[in-house]
Amino acid sequence: MTLRPVDTLLDVLNFADGRTAVVVPESGISVSYDSLRGQVLGVANAFASAGIRRGDVIAMTLPNGLPAIVSFLAASIAGTAAPLNPAYPYEEMLFFLGDTNARVLLCPATGAEIARRAAQERSIPVFTVEMSEKGVVQLMDAPSGATATAPSADDIALILHTSGSTGRPKRVPLRHFNLAVSSANVANTYALTGDDVSLCIMPLFHIHGLIASTMATLLSGGTVVVPAKFNALSFWRTVREHRVTWYSGVPTMHQLVLARAQKKPEEAASLRFIRSCSAPLSAELIPRVEALFGVPFVEAYGMTEAAHQMASNPLPPRHRKPGSVGVGTGPRISIMDQQGNHRATGERGEVVIQGANVFRGYENNPEANASAFVNGWFRTGDEGFLDEDCYLHLTGRLKDIIIRGGENVAPHEVDAVLLKHPAVAAAVTFGCAHPKLGEEVAAAVVLREGELVAESALINYCREALAEYKCPNKIYLVKSIPTTATGKVQRRAVAAAFADGQLN
Repeated sequence: MTLRPVDTLLDVLNFADGRTAVVVPESGISVSYDSLRGQVLGVANAFASAGIRRGDVIAMTLPNGLPAIVSFLAASIAGTAAPLNPAYPYEEMLFFLGDTNARVLLCPATGAEIARRAAQERSIPVFTVEMSEKGVVQLMDAPSGATATAPSADDIALILHTSGSTGRPKRVPLRHFNLAVSSANVANTYALTGDDVSLCIMPLFHIHGLIASTMATLLSGGTVVVPAKFNALSFWRTVREHRVTWYSGVPTMHQLVLARAQKKPEEAASLRFIRSCSAPLSAELIPRVEALFGVPFVEAYGMTEAAHQMASNPLPPRHRKPGSVGVGTGPRISIMDQQGNHRATGERGEVVIQGANVFRGYENNPEANASAFVNGWFRTGDEGFLDEDCYLHLTGRLKDIIIRGGENVAPHEVDAVLLKHPAVAAAVTFGCAHPKLGEEVAAAVVLREGELVAESALINYCREALAEYKCPNKIYLVKSIPTTATGKVQRRAVAAAFADGQLN
């Protein structure tokens, strides 16, 4: 299938043959492309009637569903969308509303008390978003009379914040062409067509859910099934009832889905492939998933600053390499040393990227931009190398590298060894202060249900596969490892929590 060339998110909605665009499984509501486009333009016109102009930020704190999709697209057309995590506590909600300079806030009809209170504190008007029983989304009590002008490719469609583990979150402005190109890159990577049905289980305040699960599917004319939240108990029923052909998630989601299926579920018959992104994936998980479900399980590599996807393991008949995040899927990828020199095949360094999907720089943050770009390449902050087949292998975040007595230890490498132990369900390695070595290697481990293993046994297990300086000196057995809302482990936050005695 040859994808239609598009410059803006509005162009994505140009299918007019009545095919289904979005399905809401809880209510059974399905919306055609014609209806979706009409609803998006209607809400965009309401924004214009409320005085929203190009560049004005429309914040929204909405659960996954049709209202979130319509509101995001309408906001990107009339102004700039800024989806926020509905679970933010008051201080964070207050910060993000202020940091984005939001002109209005969109909330669901029920709940969102914290967001409404923060908006009141900031003197930001709040609009309630509702969906009728027939699947029509609208702003309640919104003004009318104006028509939103169509956006250009260079207009900023979306603002998201980085989720770095340290420092002040940075604003990432993404233009319509960034998002359109990235959506096309994803669709082309997996040969998406109008016959594909995507199950969106990632939150729609995150670039993964917005671009991979939703916009790439809409660009190809397929159908997006969007439940209000990820639920492992109802997952397979949803796959069966809506003939889902693929879904994308983070490793924690895949682990939960795998745990619900001891044998190949009949419900999986419609699946064409499964995708993982946004957090490191254990190479041990890949053959287990593929053997059980009988479809390719591909790991991809993405980040907000690249409007999501940068690399992915390809689908058959091309080769998939467990332990690699695949080949470039649009942007150029290279490896640089600290002086900005490109490194040779197999040599470790910082992963850098260039491409039309890559943003131009953080908003109002010249200091961050000065360090984030070198000779026109964006520095991802990830360490890795390219092998002889141009497959990218990530070895960790540069800021997470543990320096133990002058030796560099990549936490991701230690994680991979621990996750091979049959009793280990999850693991995260981090550095902790040491009076002589500077840093010592430690890890937090979650055991599989019903398993018992001593800390000393796990340390000895690591010694069989790792050099002594890489082996954890201390392993904490914990019930769970804290993650972000999108399932990403923040190593430095975990290390700080152990240092402060918050975890044990």
